[in-house]
Amino acid sequence: MITLTTLREASLVLNAILIESVRATPDTTIQLVGGQTYIVKESLEEVKAATIDFYQQIGLAGLNSIRRLEDGRRKEEE
Repeated sequence: MITLTTLREASLVLNAILIESVRATPDTTIQLVGGQTYIVKESLEEVKAATIDFYQQIGLAGLNSIRRLEDGRRKEEE
């Protein structure tokens, strides 16, 4: 979960796994996979950094790069 701030200065805790997209239009708008949309004070880069930190905390960060590396090794072996 990541903690963000709404435009009305309220704390908002989101499950970062459910984030589908983040846009700066110019306010930072977060859309979740269920269609919910939130506008927050943090910049796009701050949301991205918080999401990466969350993924690292739960052990999800780097899995794609590991899989790509393993896939590359398999192709070289064939």
